[in-house]
Amino acid sequence: MASVPSSHDVAAAQAAFSRTLFDELSRGGVVDVVVCPGSRSTPLVLAALATPSLTLHVRLDERSAGFFAIGRALASRRPVAVVVTSGTAAAELTASVVEADLAHVPLVVLTADRPPELRGIGAPQTIDQVKLYGAVVRRFEDPGVIRPASSPTWRALASRLVAAAVAGRGPVHLNLPLVEPLDAAPSELPAGRAGSTPWRTVVVPDEAAGTAPFAALGGVRGLLIAGRGAGDPDAIVAVAERHGWPLLADPMSGARRSHPCVVTSFDALVGEDAVRDALRPDVVVTLGAPPASRALGDALVAWAPRVLAVAPSGWPDDPHGLVADVLACPPAAWARAAATLAPLGSPDAYRAAWRSADDAADAYFAEACDAELSEPSVARRLYRSLPVDVPLVVSNSMPVRDLEWFGGAVERPRAVYANRGANGIDGVVSTALGVATGARAVGLLGDLAFLHDAGALGGGLGDGGGRCVLVVADNRGGGIFSFLPQRRSVDHEAFERLFATPPTVSIGDVAAGFGCEVREVKDLAALSQAVDAGLGSEAVTVVVAAVPDRDRNVALHRHLGSAAGAAARVAIGG
Repeated sequence: MASVPSSHDVAAAQAAFSRTLFDELSRGGVVDVVVCPGSRSTPLVLAALATPSLTLHVRLDERSAGFFAIGRALASRRPVAVVVTSGTAAAELTASVVEADLAHVPLVVLTADRPPELRGIGAPQTIDQVKLYGAVVRRFEDPGVIRPASSPTWRALASRLVAAAVAGRGPVHLNLPLVEPLDAAPSELPAGRAGSTPWRTVVVPDEAAGTAPFAALGGVRGLLIAGRGAGDPDAIVAVAERHGWPLLADPMSGARRSHPCVVTSFDALVGEDAVRDALRPDVVVTLGAPPASRALGDALVAWAPRVLAVAPSGWPDDPHGLVADVLACPPAAWARAAATLAPLGSPDAYRAAWRSADDAADAYFAEACDAELSEPSVARRLYRSLPVDVPLVVSNSMPVRDLEWFGGAVERPRAVYANRGANGIDGVVSTALGVATGARAVGLLGDLAFLHDAGALGGGLGDGGGRCVLVVADNRGGGIFSFLPQRRSVDHEAFERLFATPPTVSIGDVAAGFGCEVREVKDLAALSQAVDAGLGSEAVTVVVAAVPDRDRNVALHRHLGSAAGAAARVAIGG
């Protein structure tokens, strides 16, 4: 069992966080810090004082302090930080925060707060400070009580704040719960990049300017990662081809196709230690949302490359806190511009290793996934065999992962949709019906996702008509939970009741009750026949695929990933 950090460890961590915060603010261009006296803000003001590149201005009244900070920001044309203690001290800043919003002044507002256990019980100087300034600020952060183990995220959090203030030309707000002792010596700070450059640079929204950091990367071991929202798939592939960079393509990117630069089996590749080490990049450029693969996320953390993200808003998805530079321009425009640059080149052996490893892993998947009806084989079969004009709508939890991990590449990619904004299983039937209206679409979902939105079948395809086939992988419960630690730490009866929640009704009976055509299949050939028939029917068709149970599914996934990784290791001589 992991040890619980002591109060001293937490206090030392929050002191180190505060030092890291001001180090990053300084890297991001902050020179002036306006502070007001108070006890709860002690770690913050001590950290500001200990940062030699900063100039401190002490003001007694928080309202005046806020407007003083605005004056410094106007005069210096730099973001300015203001630090106050908890309670009405934070509320006193409201007028200056509103002014900073409407006058487009970059203000970094840092409010100390009481920890959660002291809120709502009448503790002095305690008010509700969570999102205190509402929609006025460009970004709000409240990381909770700082934990020693969270140190890898500190610099990214701080850099998000200053970048939002600069790029958004307005105020940002960090509300920081602080625990006693408030004057602890800081623990070790997480390492920062060498030099004085900011952790994250937001480039102006212009595709030509956006290619400048990329154009300076000649001869490195480069990697492109494209996910949902990546932009023009043809342009992305053209960038990979011109510069010799492997392209890891999520099915939702539209760029997953049979091409020497495109890699599809990356989850299995980076799950094998020797292969992951051999494929380590120096630089990664991301376009769109990150793929679902946790193994890829872990590999990026282990590789620690320089990461450039192309994001039109200037705010990429960055769950691991790895992005160093944001290229704030539309991905499609950036890719078209990047494809015209002089070739950057990438070491031949590096490109060859990615190609050989991916070919070996996919060849294994091609053979193994034809052996039996399973969740991986259903995803692969649908992605590769549907007519190219038929979109595939995939549910969260296992289907979206199975498609990403085992789908492979095709000559002409089809459209793939998924509700990956919040990553929930709700509404998948409705989304598939919406895509299919007036056209054709196939949905791939688990039994729980189907039942969660089964009521949508009552409206069918409505007046728009169309053809919709819903393929339900029936594994008798929430399959993804069997991959989680709860499967081992919770006794079987409680696990089944609280997590797996196997359906107590028949998927086929529910579908038939809504007037759907129902086809039950037990092999891949029958699956293909049922889908083809459904695409020719005017009714909504539900195909129930009797896949292996949840425990067998876990074992199958682990075997497929391990065997494909081993094949890749052999292919690259590891």
